[in-house]
Amino acid sequence: QVQLVESGGGLVQAGGSLRLSCAASGLTFSSYSMGWFRQPPGKEREFVVGISRFGGSRYYADSVKGRFTISRDNSKNTAYLQMNSLKPEDTAVYYCAGSSRGYDVPHRYDYWGHGTQVTVSS
Repeated sequence: QVQLVESGGGLVQAGGSLRLSCAASGLTFSSYSMGWFRQPPGKEREFVVGISRFGGSRYYADSVKGRFTISRDNSKNTAYLQMNSLKPEDTAVYYCAGSSRGYDVPHRYDYWGHGTQVTVSS
């Protein structure tokens, strides 16, 4: 049973930082690209960033480029999202996802976590 579990969300002031984690089980972690998506209140889910199977390639949405960093530790079956210089518009439910079909094509992600809330106050 594939399971992705996000953690690390919370309430932070604008300009602050958070680090999200995504713990994976039930799959061969290194066989999957990993990504992060988010869904702001009242809006559709959007792609944030993806990372290739061994961490060599990354693809960021323009809205987070230079502020967010994705990483993965295949020995721990965990992906991370380091979020710096947070803005109120970053407020959203953040989801981790896995893909067997590439890291940079958002609609090809196969497995999803249940999400963690990130709220950035002004």
